[in-house]
Amino acid sequence: MYSIGIDLGSSSVKVAIIKTATGECMTTLHEPATEMEIHAPEKGWAEQNPAIWWAYTCKAIQRALEETQIDATDIQSIGIAYQMHGLVLLDDKGNVLRNSIIWCDSRAVSIGHQAYEDLGAQKCSHQLLNSPGNFTASKLKWVKDNEPDLYNAIHKYMLPGDYIAYKLSGIINTTKNGLSEGILWDYKNHTLADVLLEHYDIDKHLTPTLTENFTLQSKVNTKASKETGLNVGTVITYRAGDQPNNALSLGVFEPGQAALTGGTSGVMYAVTAQSTFEEIQRVNQFAHVNYTAETPNVGRLLNINGAGIQYRWLLNNTKASSYEEMNTKVATAPIGADGLVLFPFGNGAERMFHNRIIGTHIKNLDLNRHQEAHLYRAGLEGIAFAFIYGMELLKEDHTEIHTLRAGNDNLFRSEVFGTTIATLIEQPIEIYNTTGAVGAARAASLKDHDFTSFSKQIVSNDHVMTYHPAKDASQYQEAYLHWKKELEHTLKNN
Repeated sequence: MYSIGIDLGSSSVKVAIIKTATGECMTTLHEPATEMEIHAPEKGWAEQNPAIWWAYTCKAIQRALEETQIDATDIQSIGIAYQMHGLVLLDDKGNVLRNSIIWCDSRAVSIGHQAYEDLGAQKCSHQLLNSPGNFTASKLKWVKDNEPDLYNAIHKYMLPGDYIAYKLSGIINTTKNGLSEGILWDYKNHTLADVLLEHYDIDKHLTPTLTENFTLQSKVNTKASKETGLNVGTVITYRAGDQPNNALSLGVFEPGQAALTGGTSGVMYAVTAQSTFEEIQRVNQFAHVNYTAETPNVGRLLNINGAGIQYRWLLNNTKASSYEEMNTKVATAPIGADGLVLFPFGNGAERMFHNRIIGTHIKNLDLNRHQEAHLYRAGLEGIAFAFIYGMELLKEDHTEIHTLRAGNDNLFRSEVFGTTIATLIEQPIEIYNTTGAVGAARAASLKDHDFTSFSKQIVSNDHVMTYHPAKDASQYQEAYLHWKKELEHTLKNN
């Protein structure tokens, strides 16, 4: 028997099929071949048409079944991962009312800031564990204020993953995890966050009914069966946002464990049993996939918008033909890039800097001394240093981290990148060959909430290598302190 995982990103839809008994991946693929379009009707906006998500989901599932020649009747369960914080709106006939306002849209920033001021730090900290920020609830408030006729036509709002589950089953529901991503969960009372909805004057009945993870959430209906090739009645048993799901994919469930992502953006996601947090405006707290009232595991998410996107910019705008070529040249430059400094913050407002737009900076460039290798190393080190800066913020807020894991892709393919972080954090980084779609597929077949066995299987099957701290950390520390000094000077004068 098999399970299928769907990972809805903003660039593509990934699908994986695994053997339920062993977790072995039979196939993993994505649609489309090029990135999905993001619409930006105004500066700072970002929208996608949910119909496009569904079309590529259907195509990817059809391809996966065809290429593996697995009979759809042998697919026993479905897991869904998805881009976090998006807003999808349906009318009472199940029609989408507007494009989804997705995670990187910033139109609701001021709404969230005002809500934080009005509700107060204590209420936000103790009940929401977050500032309302630019998340799903604030985006819904923007619709209410700016598109009132459309708001009045809403039957239910949902997260992107809820929409995919709805298209598969015809059933509208959501999870605690999903609500927490939208700052719609009250951790103190373990209920829907009425305190924020009432402040925004949003009807709480627009919220889908709650369903639990790792249980039967809904089943594939006849219409979806025809469109995807899946069997009628195939059960959907799991749903989570991409970062909690990435942590699950790496076997990160327990306090003290953390998942790192080095893609377009950089993410640190640390699981904790903390109940109070001082940093709720620069760091976000979300219900982890194994969150319950009895075991309230929370994922602390610190995001760096500008990470891999900067390294890609360097690839696209220099003579390098590949990341492999860049990484080879990086190794020829000295630690600290001979004083050259890059800040990787050119991808919009950075939350850990209180939503300030810092921009990418190249500092101390010596035209007589520095060459491409120095530029690549400074770029890679700048991203690694940004991770360390963020980890320091987490630790200053009493978050313990004893285990670091990352996927074997993107920036973590670079030994310089992995070793730099491991050395400065003084901890090894375990690298695993897995993906979000594979993790979602495995989670769909997880039995009896046995997270310990689930994690052990990942460690046994998927571990590729471990980056260890360098024996001599002095040059790394000197380079980081130099970078940090330059950053603090820029922050002070920006």
